[in-house]
Amino acid sequence: MSETLKPDVQLEEQNITSTPEQAADAATTEIIEQNSIEEETPQVQTKDAAPAEESCEDSKPADRQEIIERIKAIAESDDVLNCRQEVESLKVQFYRMRTAEIEAAHKAFIAENGEEELFVPQEDALDGPFKAAMEIIKAKRSAWLAAQEQEMKANCEAKEQLLAQLQTLVEKASQGTPEVNEFKSLQAKWKEIKNVPQDKVAPLWKQYQLLTEQFYDVLKINHEFREYDFKKNLEIKNRICETAESLENESDVISAFRQLQQLHNEFRETGPVAPELREEIWTRFKAASTVINRRHQDFFEAKKEVENENLAKKTALCEEIEGIDFKALTTYQAWNDATQRILDMQSRWKEIGYAPQKMNLKIFERFRAACDEFFKRKSEYFKEAKSILAKNLERKKELCEAAESLKDSDDWKETANKLTKLQKEWKEIGPVAQKHSEALWKRFVGACDEFFERRNAATSSQRNAEQENLRLKREIIDKVRAIDTTLPADEQTRTVATLVQEWNSIGFVPFKEKDKIYKEFKQATNAIYEQLHINANERRLANFRNNIGKSGNSLQRERDHLIRQYETLKNEIATYENNLGFLSVSNKKGESLVDVMRQKVEKLKQDAQIILQKIRLVEDEIEKGDK
Repeated sequence: MSETLKPDVQLEEQNITSTPEQAADAATTEIIEQNSIEEETPQVQTKDAAPAEESCEDSKPADRQEIIERIKAIAESDDVLNCRQEVESLKVQFYRMRTAEIEAAHKAFIAENGEEELFVPQEDALDGPFKAAMEIIKAKRSAWLAAQEQEMKANCEAKEQLLAQLQTLVEKASQGTPEVNEFKSLQAKWKEIKNVPQDKVAPLWKQYQLLTEQFYDVLKINHEFREYDFKKNLEIKNRICETAESLENESDVISAFRQLQQLHNEFRETGPVAPELREEIWTRFKAASTVINRRHQDFFEAKKEVENENLAKKTALCEEIEGIDFKALTTYQAWNDATQRILDMQSRWKEIGYAPQKMNLKIFERFRAACDEFFKRKSEYFKEAKSILAKNLERKKELCEAAESLKDSDDWKETANKLTKLQKEWKEIGPVAQKHSEALWKRFVGACDEFFERRNAATSSQRNAEQENLRLKREIIDKVRAIDTTLPADEQTRTVATLVQEWNSIGFVPFKEKDKIYKEFKQATNAIYEQLHINANERRLANFRNNIGKSGNSLQRERDHLIRQYETLKNEIATYENNLGFLSVSNKKGESLVDVMRQKVEKLKQDAQIILQKIRLVEDEIEKGDK
């Protein structure tokens, strides 16, 4: 495919300053008129110019196999260079169809109750033949480019030889021996030679133009002929300028630029105008060209800016995926949430346009590599998780078998402890696959429930006793609530202490009622204490006084135990007070910590005072016993 000229490629017509001398003799003039000597302008060729793509097929293939067959046909033909656009289009269709196949396979996998995270696309068997055919096309293109290089080099040498021959003709003409036919022959040969290296185009053309004009001047071309030729050339170049100026209103910037290149070729191929008009006509044409070139350049700069923005957006998506902390993905939900994020980013990627050509493939490969790494890690996680689920399933099956082996036991206490332990182990084992979870749980719970129902039936008498204890404790609560608050405080306190002892002597109540009934009892006794303005510490001393000697320990041993508690508290208070001396209160955080430690010290001191009082009460009881 031929590349268009870049916006900054502009050619200047050689400004001829010499004026023709008087007309030559009639014979020479006749020869010149018959041969119509023309000026030549350079042909601007790009390095990798190729024939137009008019012969390539434009039908859309039905599947990827048809694309491969078409690619192979192009690769085997001699028309590779004319089908570059079709090859690129086929390449895009090939990979789009591959993507569609993967998505269809994925949907089919899910439809067959497959787990989404375990889906892995099958290896593409068509990728190898496709790439092999593409490599052949690439090799042929490379060979063509190398041949073009050699051809342009040979053309350059040929033109340099023609210039040397033209120089010789000019020198002969200046000596009075013009050879017009040979000059025309050299001109024809010059036109037949096409591409030369880009850096040689302008220098060769300028030298050729100079020698041509020198030859014209030496021949003393008939003034009328030159004037007529100048007039016709001026008409052509004015028309070219008008066409170029009208391209400013062309909405398609690319089309306008391509048309301008054709006008440049036509302008160069047209002969010279009168010397006094050359600068004017060229300035007009160049001004019109500048407008089109600027529009073309602005178009590509705007496109480049958009592509750079797209590159920045795509780079940000790559960095977002690459920044995923896989260590934090420790649950199915976390992986599923992360997967949704990846799918959302892939959708956003598709909505973003192309990046700059040199970076477009690289940024896509980076994005694809990041996505592939994520799904690879996800697949590894789910494989490992599946293995763990299988191990958990086996362990829970073992617990089910153990529970089923105990359900018929009559050793109520020992078996209940074992089943409770099994239930605790069950909770410590992680989850199993959802399809097994409910059935396995029903099996385990069923075995446990069967045992406990048998035990409950066998221990109904025990439950009756617990119900009786519940009734007695409720009667005690009613007695506490019925205490006459007009009685002296000591009498009320003793009554409460008596009822507390009676409460403690009653056995167990039903487990479900235990916390509730105790809470009601505490509320009832606390109401009496609050009405008597007895604080928590006084209550503790009262309870201690009423229960001295009832713990099963001797009074002396209880006294020793209290003294050890008191010494421990003293040491702890001393430690806190020592630490307070090192703390700084220069900021709010330090001041808050000091306040907390001071409150702690105060609480410890109160506890120490209560223990001292308990020690005195025990010692009083010891003295009473000694008497």
